[in-house]
Amino acid sequence: MWSASRASGASAAAMPLGGISGPRDGQIEAAAIGREVTLLFDALRTPVLRYLMSMGLPVADGEDVVQDTFLALFNHLRRGRPRTNLQGWTFRTAHNLGLKRRRAIHRSWKSSRDRAAAVLAADTRPNPEEQLNGRQEYERACAVLRALPERDRLCLALRAEGLRYRDIAKTLGISLGSVSKSISRAAARLQEARR
Repeated sequence: MWSASRASGASAAAMPLGGISGPRDGQIEAAAIGREVTLLFDALRTPVLRYLMSMGLPVADGEDVVQDTFLALFNHLRRGRPRTNLQGWTFRTAHNLGLKRRRAIHRSWKSSRDRAAAVLAADTRPNPEEQLNGRQEYERACAVLRALPERDRLCLALRAEGLRYRDIAKTLGISLGSVSKSISRAAARLQEARR
């Protein structure tokens, strides 16, 4: 986990090096960047993971992508790259890494003889709590979300995580107008399902 890296980065910065009485500037900078990335990790880990799961990634793969994303963020900051809108940068990087992971999973499933067994083993039934708390509404909403075009679904998921339209457009590589239309369409369909 990232916290282990944080601990090792802090201790490395405090270690004296041969003949030098204090930590080197690069070590101090790395420790400061490590603290900054750790704070962002603590704030964004769950929303990024939720977004990756909305893309269809299993939890374990989503966790791996989250780790890769924050490692990329650390390297991005260490190279002195721009710090503007790190939340948007993080989601865009997670999106791109998530797409790569999803393609890799898809390729391995296609080549696997056990694909049918994996599909049969997947349990898509709502849990008992969801059944008790408005099962029909839940199922209608799920059906509407599954029926949405992928772009609409991804725009809606990013908006639900608090990203601005501009950041969503940048993350998905589409125009602001497309983001607005996608979110409006998705919201209208969800509203219809609630009636």
